[in-house]
Amino acid sequence: RLVRFLSVEGVTGREGDISREITAALKEAGVPAGAITYDDTNTRIPEPTQTGNLIVKLPGTAKKPAKPLLFMTHMDTVPLCAGAKPKVQGKRVVNEAAHAALGGDNRTGCAVLVTLAAELIRQKLPHPPLTLLFTVREESGLFGAKHLNPADLGGVAMGFNFDGRSAADVIVGAIGADRWTVDVRGRASHAGVAPEKGVSATLIVSLALAEVHAGGWFGKVVKNGKQGTSNVGTVGGPDGKPAGDATNVVTDFVHVKGESRSHDAKFVREITAAYKAAFTAAGARGKDHEGRPGEATVHSRLDYVPFRLKDDAPVVKRAAAAVAALGREPNLRVTNGGLDANWMVKHGIPTVTFGAGQNEIHTVKEYVDLTEFESGCRLALALATGE
Repeated sequence: RLVRFLSVEGVTGREGDISREITAALKEAGVPAGAITYDDTNTRIPEPTQTGNLIVKLPGTAKKPAKPLLFMTHMDTVPLCAGAKPKVQGKRVVNEAAHAALGGDNRTGCAVLVTLAAELIRQKLPHPPLTLLFTVREESGLFGAKHLNPADLGGVAMGFNFDGRSAADVIVGAIGADRWTVDVRGRASHAGVAPEKGVSATLIVSLALAEVHAGGWFGKVVKNGKQGTSNVGTVGGPDGKPAGDATNVVTDFVHVKGESRSHDAKFVREITAAYKAAFTAAGARGKDHEGRPGEATVHSRLDYVPFRLKDDAPVVKRAAAAVAALGREPNLRVTNGGLDANWMVKHGIPTVTFGAGQNEIHTVKEYVDLTEFESGCRLALALATGE
């Protein structure tokens, strides 16, 4: 089942094929077609997205009434996974395509959730009502989880997200982040004949980044006991093309993309504000021979909010007990990466995250540890059937 899903391409925003494959596998396992639906989240996502989130509802079979539980994962992979060719090699799944990542992030989670449904049906195990959620566009901004309607999930009391390496890791908190862009507008002129008549957008970007770096706002950021990170990702021109037209033309436009992160929501905004101030000031400093300045316009959006669940929260206690039932020591921790759980907690659904064998994700060295993957499957079953 895992190799089957790894073999289907479905990079972020193009989840149509993998959603159909998951749906087919669910039906083969005995899940009624009427229990499988798609929401309309893709109509609210600001980027082109083929399909909505896949939602599966399994009625409770236990005699004792219980609130519904949520099991979730994301269907998409990073673009580097396009063209992956999975192969079982001992206790690993590796990739025969040297130019691509494997896609264990997060086809491991997809296989865990389908296996959960299959085993509950095959073994006729009693369980509370369950909702299985397969989200879209996690890798490009947690969009599927952000824009879903919580009411579509059937009143779930808590959530279990599968997205990581170790089944013993209980991720109870995650960082928050802003994503921001800057449009820097200068003025073109002949760089050899009259450079003074131009305003270099490239220079404005350089001045701004030098200011950010000098102020301690670039990379690892530590200010007054608060910590975070920032990064400039891409620097280019319009439509993804290189910035500038030629070496003999003063560059008149540069588009910059970056991010700010912290476990402190207010500090995220402080980091972003430092970039905005630096770019705005640099735009005013870049002037032509008549004193006309350039301009830098910064746009930012909340990517996801930080969260930290209490160790004694019911979802954390249930998670730790399930890990212990597998004979392993639960490792409660927080992560500096964003997860769909960030938005689920924001939606009012306390959600913890586990791993299921992912290793070296987002690289061409990626592989899946099958022993850990099996542990993830067993963990899901314990969570669904335990008290």
